[in-house]
Amino acid sequence: MAEMSDKESVVRFFCTAGNGMEPFLAEEVKRKLGAEEVYQIPGKVLFSSSARIYNVCDLKAAERLFLLLKKDSPIKMSSYNSPERNSSFLQSRLLGDRCQWIGTVMTWSRLQGELKASRNAVRMSMTQGAREKGRGSKRQSEEGELCHQDSRKRACEFTSDDSDVKRLSGREQRRHATEVEKEDSNRELEEVCAVDSQKELEGNAERCKKDMDGLENDPPLESVEKVSFRINCKCSGSLSRCITAQEVSKVMGIGLSQMLGWKADLKNPKLEINVYLSDDYCLLGIPLTRSPLANRSYIKTTGLRSTIAWAMASLAQIQPGFRVLDPMCGVGTILIEAAKEHEAACFLGVDVDDGQLLKAEENIAFAELWSRAHLLKASSLVLPLPSASVDAVVCDLPFGRKFSTRENMAEKLPLILREMERVLCVGGTLVVLLSPQLSCLLKKLLQTRTGPKGNEEAESHAGINNCLPSSSEKQSSSSQEALNFSTLRHQSTQRVSLGLIDGLIHKYIKTLD
Repeated sequence: MAEMSDKESVVRFFCTAGNGMEPFLAEEVKRKLGAEEVYQIPGKVLFSSSARIYNVCDLKAAERLFLLLKKDSPIKMSSYNSPERNSSFLQSRLLGDRCQWIGTVMTWSRLQGELKASRNAVRMSMTQGAREKGRGSKRQSEEGELCHQDSRKRACEFTSDDSDVKRLSGREQRRHATEVEKEDSNRELEEVCAVDSQKELEGNAERCKKDMDGLENDPPLESVEKVSFRINCKCSGSLSRCITAQEVSKVMGIGLSQMLGWKADLKNPKLEINVYLSDDYCLLGIPLTRSPLANRSYIKTTGLRSTIAWAMASLAQIQPGFRVLDPMCGVGTILIEAAKEHEAACFLGVDVDDGQLLKAEENIAFAELWSRAHLLKASSLVLPLPSASVDAVVCDLPFGRKFSTRENMAEKLPLILREMERVLCVGGTLVVLLSPQLSCLLKKLLQTRTGPKGNEEAESHAGINNCLPSSSEKQSSSSQEALNFSTLRHQSTQRVSLGLIDGLIHKYIKTLD
């Protein structure tokens, strides 16, 4: 649970979220922030919390964070009314009470001050760390070597035979030997450069601060009477046929200038006000961060959307001591999001592509997770792991859209699924992200059980075979028979937006059947 402020300082927020991510975000704000009055609308989650602002800014399922200024019923306008009448009606609905605006802006200014204090503390910690690094560079080099050896030892625990590890990770071992030689030869140079490194970190404190959390914003307002502002508006539904977003921004800008004496500034405003108008709601908010919360400062090369990767890891219900596998890890986004959230678990990523493994290794090093996240080169069709050796499997099967693939996933899916099921222990969780076409094939391969619950599940999936691609109809009978008695029991399926296309997150539990 996050650190709380005084009960009197309960603040009303809302976050934007990708389509399908609203339930994940609602659950997260309740669990992490102790939020109350949690309310979901399409693409957004509203909530009240007294948690510290830096804890609120650490939400993983959210895209952007706003201070709620006003939520109202939808605005009904007629295209037959004159523009002057529509403008007057719009001003009366959107602007409301002057005291409400002043109070909200003062709260926003206070939260910005808390964020600034938090950033200063982070900067001081970084500076102190740089000094300690300068004093003990030699000692840290020796400890780093021991840590790397321990990391390799822990990675071996995932496999049943040491020879398999040596065969599959020979490239990593050779690279490690080369790194040790270079480290020995450059140790003196590191000690000489330690002071220069410290000065560089201190001199670039502002840049480090920005890279660290992306939470920077304008400094707190000295006076609410001297505020420059900009209106960002989005209209949807039937209202967009009566008035445009530009017209709404203009009407609100004129109204705020008259009511509060504020000055419009489109280039460099002190305050941004976001307006969302639809057939279901009228929502006004002030952004609390410039950068989206979904932009992770600890990921160097992006792959799967970080919010989706976090949601998949949350479904896996990872516990302390768990061993978690991603058999097609790509650049390692799922591993990193899961490892950041669960510090007492161990993670293994497998991929057959050298280029993806190299990027994943860079990401893991950049996130400083090398002691808990390990990589192996192997095929997901023949995993170098003993049966029932992992507690959770989390995997994003390639769609072939963002990254081209030569593999026919429809043909390989039965074999990939069998391997994931084999290495998963009884009671373990399987979470997979699939395209709609592969989702249809998956549900066909995993035959539903008979019985009271089986009948309900079969009804929930009725008619799903209609969306199967023609190639999936040609699956060999042996592959289907191999999965007819699968021990994977379906738990949930959730559709999420991946941008241009949708994906489906499936959750299964391995049973004794």
